[in-house]
Amino acid sequence: VQLQASGGGSVQPGGSLRLSCSGSGFGVDGLVTGWFRQAPGKEREGVSCISSMDGTTYYTNSVKGRFTIGRDVARNTIYLQMNSLKTEDTAVYYCATGRWCTVGAGVARVRRVDYWGQGTQVTVSS
Repeated sequence: VQLQASGGGSVQPGGSLRLSCSGSGFGVDGLVTGWFRQAPGKEREGVSCISSMDGTTYYTNSVKGRFTIGRDVARNTIYLQMNSLKTEDTAVYYCATGRWCTVGAGVARVRRVDYWGQGTQVTVSS
């Protein structure tokens, strides 16, 4: 199993970016997948997760209404559409596959991560 993340970059506050994570060795509709991020000096935190069973999506409170997770089965890719970006969204973003989605204390995450993609940097600044 391999995950290849792309789509990071630099934008001004209020801008948008779309992250992609292409998978090989598995089908994106067969595994729980999601996104994490890690800001400088902070721990890695869950951002969003999508269930393999029914495609239910989960979001961390701070991104709810601004970020959308989805999957393109034909391209075997998951994506994270990020709108209305804020400076506090600046981080390295990682895609991951795992066993199930959880939401706790307002944070959505993939649990029991099996595979990580390499990170992609997102910088939001004016």
